[in-house]
Amino acid sequence: MTVNDIDHRVLGNKLDLFHQQEEGAGMVFWHPRGWTLYRVLEDYVRARMRRAGFREIRTPQLLARSLWERSGHWEKFGGAMYSLADAEEGRALCLKPMSCPCHVQVFNQRVRSYRELPVRYSEFGACHRDEPSGSLEGLKRTRAFVQDDAHVFCAAAHIEAEVGRFCALLRDVYANLGFPAFKVALATRPASRAGGEQTWDRAEAALAHAAHAAGLEFDVLAGEGAFYGPKLEFQLTDSRARSWQCGTVQLDFVLPERLDAEFVNERNERERPVMIHHAVLGSMERFIAMLLEHDDGWMPAWLAPEQVVVASISDASLSYAHEILQALEDAGVRAVVDGRPERLEKKIVDAREKRAPFLVVVGKREAANRRVSVRRSRDGAQLEFDLGEGVEYLREKGMVPGASAGA
Repeated sequence: MTVNDIDHRVLGNKLDLFHQQEEGAGMVFWHPRGWTLYRVLEDYVRARMRRAGFREIRTPQLLARSLWERSGHWEKFGGAMYSLADAEEGRALCLKPMSCPCHVQVFNQRVRSYRELPVRYSEFGACHRDEPSGSLEGLKRTRAFVQDDAHVFCAAAHIEAEVGRFCALLRDVYANLGFPAFKVALATRPASRAGGEQTWDRAEAALAHAAHAAGLEFDVLAGEGAFYGPKLEFQLTDSRARSWQCGTVQLDFVLPERLDAEFVNERNERERPVMIHHAVLGSMERFIAMLLEHDDGWMPAWLAPEQVVVASISDASLSYAHEILQALEDAGVRAVVDGRPERLEKKIVDAREKRAPFLVVVGKREAANRRVSVRRSRDGAQLEFDLGEGVEYLREKGMVPGASAGA
């Protein structure tokens, strides 16, 4: 196998997941199989964030440039932001490159009490950045992408606990995605930044303390922090020994000040909250590219677009194949029937080529005895079950990690 064989763009075409074309440079056309993979991954992260106490929101993609000027993003990223003029209202608008200022707007919609804190928001935010054409690389670098943005608004006393709970979440999620170990780096104040030196001293010390309290060992990346605060970068290593920066935890005292966020403290005084920026995967598109290349397109069974291919040996067994399909779908298993007039060997090869974790072979014997013959695609191992037992076996193998067996 060559390096090009496991390029995610080659795999995307081979597995019928997505494509890109000149008319949408830097954009993605998701095919049904690819969009299934995308949504399963998204729903998994969504469920984990909900269990961690985050409430999902949705914010606009197009906002007045004045908001980005107030936040400081226009000064820092204006050259990479898509902007246009609103002729009717006479103001400039921008497509959002990230969701941070938008989440502050939701927090600011009413007066908050200290008793409400921490307030946790999450969003699969559709973002756009005007990347140079020469830097575009499949799903790894696009002009339109989705970030799993999350933000916590809290008091300073909450920082250690909030950072710790999110680091525990990252450990679990990454392990379920096939990355049981990761490296962490603390990125400190960049040369071009907002906020005074005392603010940065406080933020860097608080984040380092919280990281140590969470049991993390980290390297220091001097000057690599965000313009509004230091960050922890979580780096995964794939099967080709490449490092991918994915999750982040960023501690921010700057944006709440710039965007006038506040809450009423125990002394009935107005106080600025601390803002913690979180991401589990980062860019959904980039993370999927990494997963595809990490294991040659073999997703964990719970992530596979089609978990089971039910292959009929002949037309005589096709009716039973569809009965099995219905039973699998009723059990929540993603399955398809291969009823083509092809030899069984061809169907086995094709199912493996599409990276289906399981193949159920249906012939006259299986139909007569109401049995299922299950073949594991990766190692070729074969198992025999009664119909009900087979469906339950495949349901359990395809379950989302952490889901209840009785769910």
